[in-house]
Amino acid sequence: MPITPVIFPELVRALIAVIDANADAVTELDQAIGDGDHVFNLQRGLQALQQHADEIAALDWPQAWQKIGMTVMSAVGGASGSLYATLLIGLAKSSQGKSLNVQGFSEALLQAVEAVKQRGKADVGEKTMLDVLVPVAQALQAEAAANSALPTILARLRQVAAEGAEATRDMVATKGRASFLGERSKGHVDAGAKTAQLMIAAIADVLDSAAA
Repeated sequence: MPITPVIFPELVRALIAVIDANADAVTELDQAIGDGDHVFNLQRGLQALQQHADEIAALDWPQAWQKIGMTVMSAVGGASGSLYATLLIGLAKSSQGKSLNVQGFSEALLQAVEAVKQRGKADVGEKTMLDVLVPVAQALQAEAAANSALPTILARLRQVAAEGAEATRDMVATKGRASFLGERSKGHVDAGAKTAQLMIAAIADVLDSAAA
C-alpha cells in the first residue's frame, strides 16, 4: 500500500514528541559547542507544521514537501531552518513526475541531500547533520536497489542514522559556531546530527506502524 501525505499529521506528532522528550539532552550538546537554540528553533518549526498538518495531508507528495519546506523556512531560525527547507524543497523538485516507490524516493532524497551539501558548503566528516543525512540517503538507495522489504529498510536506516550521529563525537567541527572551538569541539555529538537521527528514527517508527 503506498504511503501518502495522509500520514503527515501522525508524523508531525511523532516528531514533536521525540524532540520534546530529548530537548534537555540535545540542548546540553548544543550549549557545549553551539548557540544553544537548536531545539527551540526545531520546536517552533514543528509547531508551525502541526498548524498546517491537515492542509498538507490533502496534497500529493511533491506539493506537500514544497509546503513543508516553505513553512520550515519561515518558522525555523538558525542554520538548521535553512538547511531543512533546502532538503524539503529539494525533495519537492526532485520528485516531480517520479513514481514515488522506494526506488523513486531514494533517488529524490539523494538529490535533495546534494542540494543541502551545496547550500551549507559542507560534506560528511564536518560534524553537521550531513553526517546523518548522507549515509541515510546512501543506505536507502542501496536497500531500494536490493528490493529490501520496508521493515528491513527502516531498521537499516535507524542503524545508519545512529552510527552517523555518534560518529560526530570524535570529529572537529569546521562549520558554524562550533568551528571556532577547533579541537575543543571534539568529544561532543553534534546537536544537529543528533536531532536528525532522532527524527529519522521517529519517522521510521510511524512508517513501520503504517505498513504493519
